[in-house]
Amino acid sequence: MKAVSKFISRFMAVIVLAVAALALFVPKSCLWIPGGSVNYLLMVVMFGMGLTMKPADFAVVFSRPKDIIIGCAAQFLIMPLLAFGLGKLFGLENELLVGVVLVGTCPGGTSSNVITYLSGGDVALSVGMTSVNTLLAPLLTPALTYLFLQTSVDVNVWSMFISIVQVVLVPIGLGLLINRLLGRYTEKAKDVLPVVSVAAICIIVAIVVSNNSGKILSTGAVIFAVVILHNLLGYLFGYLIGLLFRFDPKRKKAISVEIGMQNSGLAASLAGSAFPDMSMAAVPGAIFSVWHNISGAILAAVFRKTGDSKDRSEAVSQKQ
Repeated sequence: MKAVSKFISRFMAVIVLAVAALALFVPKSCLWIPGGSVNYLLMVVMFGMGLTMKPADFAVVFSRPKDIIIGCAAQFLIMPLLAFGLGKLFGLENELLVGVVLVGTCPGGTSSNVITYLSGGDVALSVGMTSVNTLLAPLLTPALTYLFLQTSVDVNVWSMFISIVQVVLVPIGLGLLINRLLGRYTEKAKDVLPVVSVAAICIIVAIVVSNNSGKILSTGAVIFAVVILHNLLGYLFGYLIGLLFRFDPKRKKAISVEIGMQNSGLAASLAGSAFPDMSMAAVPGAIFSVWHNISGAILAAVFRKTGDSKDRSEAVSQKQ
């Protein structure tokens, strides 16, 4: 199972892309999956995240509060501003603008921890930022969404708050509790969790993409350009924040990945629950879910290669 889990984690981007392509071009192959299962699937992912977490994961919050504060502030400032700015710059219609802003106001995705690990980054910082951002999401995601969209659409802040508590906080809390009480058993289950999480993410992508395939294809290249720029600029600004605060290379990688990769599955879920009359609002989240796994895998390879080159040059200089 470890080998299977490792294989799936390594080729996650390819797997998600293949599922998305099937759902987009052959939507009937995925339309049999109940659309209402998105929230439950996301709860499974969040529950799995809770099972892998320990009190020690939060130690970084207290041992390095400055790093966490910088990371969280950057997360909830940079990505929402980029989302709104790009949406307005490209003249997106309201439904797509709502979807892009939702992606921007959501916390970082759990896959950022995997990509940070593959990048040779500071995994403890990544997990700490993801954990704190996720805990802050019930308050900050609805508040920021309202702040950016109040003049464009009606934002049901209370509905968003309840949805995030149900879909994110409750499953994570249950996972933490079970891990605390039955740690010896949950430790054995960790080899299976990546497989379950990737499967759940693939099904979420399949549901959203297949149900909106016609609309996605009809939007043309604009929404793809916005989503790709949103993600890439998130990586860039995250890295620049690391440079600004003189982080070491591992922390710069962690904050870059954390800011650029969003919990886009949650964004798609919120689009359905908080904006039920805007079917297109789920599209940016679906596209982002596919794209950031591809870009994250590429970024990890670049970071790893540059890191290896630096290590080799340092080793040569030490010998000399």
